[in-house]
Order: sequence, then structure tokens, then C-alpha cells
Amino acid sequence: MDSTEMNTSPDALLLLGTRCPYCPGMLDALAGMVKSGAIGTLRVVNIEQRPDIAQELGVRGVPWVRIGSYELEGLRSEQELRDWTSKAGTTAGLAAWLNELLASGRIAKVLDLVEADAGTLEALLLLFADPETQLNTRIGISAIMEELAGTDRLRGLVARLGELTHHEKAHIRGDACHYLELAGDPAAVKYLRPLLQDRDAQVREVAQESLLHLQSVAGNSRRE
Repeated sequence: MDSTEMNTSPDALLLLGTRCPYCPGMLDALAGMVKSGAIGTLRVVNIEQRPDIAQELGVRGVPWVRIGSYELEGLRSEQELRDWTSKAGTTAGLAAWLNELLASGRIAKVLDLVEADAGTLEALLLLFADPETQLNTRIGISAIMEELAGTDRLRGLVARLGELTHHEKAHIRGDACHYLELAGDPAAVKYLRPLLQDRDAQVREVAQESLLHLQSVAGNSRRE
């Protein structure tokens, strides 16, 4: 995914319900954004009349809005909607959306996104490298990496993870070691060896364990 903003305004889809107290405000805000050009087109669906669309999209509650590719649940202020509109089509925007999904435990959804678009992993790395990323999101990132263990997708991140073994924060260096181990690529060894002398004891321990695992994998491959 391109890290620059799209040249055209994103489209939006709003799902609402007749008895939803928050939906009218969302509808008014989005309609105003269409008028101002912040949104290209707006499609509105009443899920009481078209429950099939809600079922198809996996929507369980309203208001629900999709801006570009970002699916947002619950009440959003007009400023929030405008912020998401400005992020549409950017890696930073995708990272922000993934942060919402992981923070709410929607790991399966993120895995689907990873399978559909390799650019999702770049956005995950942005989150991972950000010291401000919260613990529940980091737990979600770790779960994603565990699911990708030994895959070509994760091996493709070895160089980027290698760069993160130099991060100023010890917990990020340590997690980068673990993810390099999960990649199962012998090319990761050159990034792990220097961390045997890391200033942080826990990072040194993780690096040693990761190296032993990779060396074991390499030895088994040679014997086969």
C-alpha cells in the first residue's frame, strides 16, 4: 500500500438502524463530508430492511461505517470521521486501524487482512516499532507473528526485523529477536549474534534462545 494519500476522496458505506440513537448524527456528518468533497460517495443501508448486507459484512451493531478500506464500529464524532478520511490509503492509516482491531482482540480479522494484502505487515511493523503502542496491541501483534511462523511472509520481514534489533527500547529488541526466530530463516543469525552482548540481560537471553533454535533448524535441514 502506498504511504502517500490518495489523489481522490475515499468512498464511504454507512450501516444504520431505525431505532439507533447515534445513527442520525453519523449520517448528517458523513453527508456534510460528501458535500464538502472529503468523501467521494456515500452509500447508506438500513440493516432492518437489508439484514443480508449486515450479515455479509459481519456487522453486529450500528452505527458501522467503512471509509475507504477502514471499517469502524460504534459512534464516531465528525472530527474522528474526518481524521479517518484523511488517513485513507496511507500506511499510517492502516496501522491506526490495525491498532483498533488488535486492541479489541480481533486477531482473526487482522490475519485475513495479512492474507489479502502483504502491505498489512508493513503497517504491523510500524505499530511494533512505535514505543507508544499499548500492551494489548503488542499481544495481538505477537499472536499474528506466531500464526505466521515459518511462512514466506514472515521470512520476507527478516531484514526489517533485523533493523529493529537496534531499537533503543529493550522490549522491542527482544521481541524482534523472537520474531526472527519464528521466521526460521538462517539469514536472521547475523542480526541475533550481536545481541548476545546486548546491555539488557533479557534481550541477551532471548537472543541466545533464538540462535539455538535457528541453529537447530539449520542442522535438521542439512541432515534431511
